[in-house]
Amino acid sequence: EANDQILAGRADTLQTQGSYIVHPPIGKWTIALGEQLFGLTPFGWRFALAVLGTLSVLMLCRIGRRLFRSTLLGCVAGLLMALDGLHFVMSRTSLLDLVLMFWILAAFGCLLIDRDDTRAMAAHLFKTGPDAAHAATVTFGLRPWRIMAGICLGLACGTKWSGIHVLAAFGVMTVLWDAGTRRACGARRPWRAALRHDALFAFLSTVAIAAAIYIWSWTGWFMTDGGYFRHWADDRAGLSPDRVFGIPLPRFGMTWVPAPLRSLWHYHAEMWSFHTHLDDPHLYQSNPWSWPVLGRPVLYYNETVHQGTAGCTEQDCYQTVLGIGTPLLWWTGVIAVGYLLFRWAGRRDWRAGAILCGLGAAYLPWMAFQERTIFLFYAVAFVPFLCLAVTMMLGALLGPPGATERRRAWGTAGVVAIIALIAWNFLYFYPILAGETIGRSAWLDRMWFGTWN
Repeated sequence: EANDQILAGRADTLQTQGSYIVHPPIGKWTIALGEQLFGLTPFGWRFALAVLGTLSVLMLCRIGRRLFRSTLLGCVAGLLMALDGLHFVMSRTSLLDLVLMFWILAAFGCLLIDRDDTRAMAAHLFKTGPDAAHAATVTFGLRPWRIMAGICLGLACGTKWSGIHVLAAFGVMTVLWDAGTRRACGARRPWRAALRHDALFAFLSTVAIAAAIYIWSWTGWFMTDGGYFRHWADDRAGLSPDRVFGIPLPRFGMTWVPAPLRSLWHYHAEMWSFHTHLDDPHLYQSNPWSWPVLGRPVLYYNETVHQGTAGCTEQDCYQTVLGIGTPLLWWTGVIAVGYLLFRWAGRRDWRAGAILCGLGAAYLPWMAFQERTIFLFYAVAFVPFLCLAVTMMLGALLGPPGATERRRAWGTAGVVAIIALIAWNFLYFYPILAGETIGRSAWLDRMWFGTWN
């Protein structure tokens, strides 16, 4: 009965000893900040997530503007995310995945700024024209915005381990961008030059910085005497009795490693075991193959209301919060991803590749966990990239810069119609996203598929 006690203002139900938690601390610190400001109340533990959800819309507008060089398309990208049902619900719910999404998006924005700054630096260095010898040896060094991206990626990994896949993908992406810059400057072997002169700096700026931030995120555990597994290694000489992360280890002493670090390593091995063996059936679990088409949403809240109470005018009404994306946006996104694959593979459009990199890094790794218990709300991590994909497709629908007035008019009409349909779809589903009281018939009208209820 902990929920009822907390809602009644009784915080004494909370325990003081360490608990077995299977995610790193950053996301929980974020939620705790709202609780520190407003108390252990629903508003308190939702406040920080609402702030991040709101800021992410503004951030996506700025990212879209920089990516597409269009204020209009930047605003369209932000509008689409504001109209997504899953992002809306997650921004009002105290779960870690929204925090993960925020830091992934922030890292992507930092890398875009770094790319522009590096290109501007290269334009200044090669203002007289391409120079193959100089382009093969010039060093761009440690760049502040790439370091900021490493910090953001460290905070993402410090929220949930799924940020590690994004860290790896973004690290490769920034080196590929450097190779493209060197090619534009005249390098004959841009890939070799990038590996020689950029890869180490990229590693230090992203992976090394992110690793340091991740270790720092466990400061509270290191400084708290009663942390879970905090003293596991005090009387043990080895890292783990048998294996770590599924890898068998020889039984030899590791006393040269400080005991707190060995304890933390063991804790991580236990976390890894939990995540890789989580297969308990759940009514609202879903296979990642079904996420793009919203095969199985997650029911967060459902209450039956009878006639005459809470504004119910029928015999039975429902108050529902369903974690589901706006269907028309997501289904349009499936088409948009196909268009971006064409742009990237057929036209070598770096913007399409960047969007696909973010989307794929946040989505595709889940394909490896077919037997694990997973949920649709994990997909909020790639919602910004889905919105960018749709925006890029809508930008193409508007027509190229040299298009005729007639072509522009038809393209504009199509874009407005698609955005209007998505907006209508969000408003139509809003009652079951926000827990409003609606009649049973209206509720059933919104259950488009049998797997949605």
